[in-house]
Amino acid sequence: MDFDNLLQIVQAPTLLTWKMVVMMMAGGVLIYLGIAKDYEPVLLIPIGFGAILTNLPLTGIAGEDGLFGVLYEAGIRTELFPLLIFIGIGAMTDFGPLLENPKMAFLGAAGQFGIFATLMLALVLGFQLNEAASIGIIGAIDGPTAIYVSTKLAPHLLGPIAVAAYSYMSLVPIIQPPVMRLLTTDAERKVRMPYTQREVSRLARILFPIIVTIIVSLIAPVASPLIATLMFGNLLRVSGVVERLSESAQNEIANVTTIFLGLTIGSTMTGNNFIHIQTLSILAIGLLAFVLDTAGGVLFGKLMYVLSNRQFNPLIGAAGISAFPMSARIVQRLGQVYDFENFLLMHAMGANTAGQLGSVVAGGVVLALLSGMG
Repeated sequence: MDFDNLLQIVQAPTLLTWKMVVMMMAGGVLIYLGIAKDYEPVLLIPIGFGAILTNLPLTGIAGEDGLFGVLYEAGIRTELFPLLIFIGIGAMTDFGPLLENPKMAFLGAAGQFGIFATLMLALVLGFQLNEAASIGIIGAIDGPTAIYVSTKLAPHLLGPIAVAAYSYMSLVPIIQPPVMRLLTTDAERKVRMPYTQREVSRLARILFPIIVTIIVSLIAPVASPLIATLMFGNLLRVSGVVERLSESAQNEIANVTTIFLGLTIGSTMTGNNFIHIQTLSILAIGLLAFVLDTAGGVLFGKLMYVLSNRQFNPLIGAAGISAFPMSARIVQRLGQVYDFENFLLMHAMGANTAGQLGSVVAGGVVLALLSGMG
């Protein structure tokens, strides 16, 4: 992979052009969405500010020896940033609802449908296989996974892929509800699912991240860094004896890495390299992947509705994506629009944690398949 060519994206411009002005305005829009609309501000504010800085001429900050060049070399080229983020995500994720209701794992698998559907579409549109796979992974709605996969398969597309993944993740409250309404009936949306908590032993919670890491690493070794860092973070959480490390992973490590990762992603949004038809195609295909993921989860939820003799609420299927816990909250909120006393949150959390795990596995599967072809 030609990382040297990718580094040319992160270079200090010498002359202000209209394309650079447009990208600075785009950065301003991201900052506005983060501050005024509260759309994932921890992601959009650093990305937006990075986009503004990288398009300012003669600053030196975007050069190879500047801040952005150093951050790219240290955190993206080495894949360090996404893996550190995964440790934090694992420490923040409670897999208890999934362990209490293992059938939700099927929804986590169905929620990855958009990845492979849009991969095929990207191939039809003329992208190379490695590029199509990287674009399809936007459908994971998981920024670190998208960055990790695209860095390995198509680093020259890292900018638009990362921006699409994080932007759409922040737009979950806008994108998902229309799809959920379109694919469900009024009766289906009103199905009540009383939550009966099953006791999950501490031993089971501890063994879960260890066993998942071993199984996935044996099946798809190339996915081991992804799944291992996610599960290591979770092991810190559930062990109960390293609270300080767990809190550091959730806070200091995750927060600092998010700042650097956001700025570095924003630095790839240079006007000359970002404003062209290919970028617009990637953004459009990524949006379609998100819609198809949501649709795949809801449709599988409708199948479970039928198989359960109408005892399963199909809205829960929409939570089978990686946007945790936003998607689960959207399911709860939409369900209460049609029945205020309907509480779907814990069921949706089970599907949502399955989606978090499913996105990492899907990214590993894509890497394993293409590595095998190589």
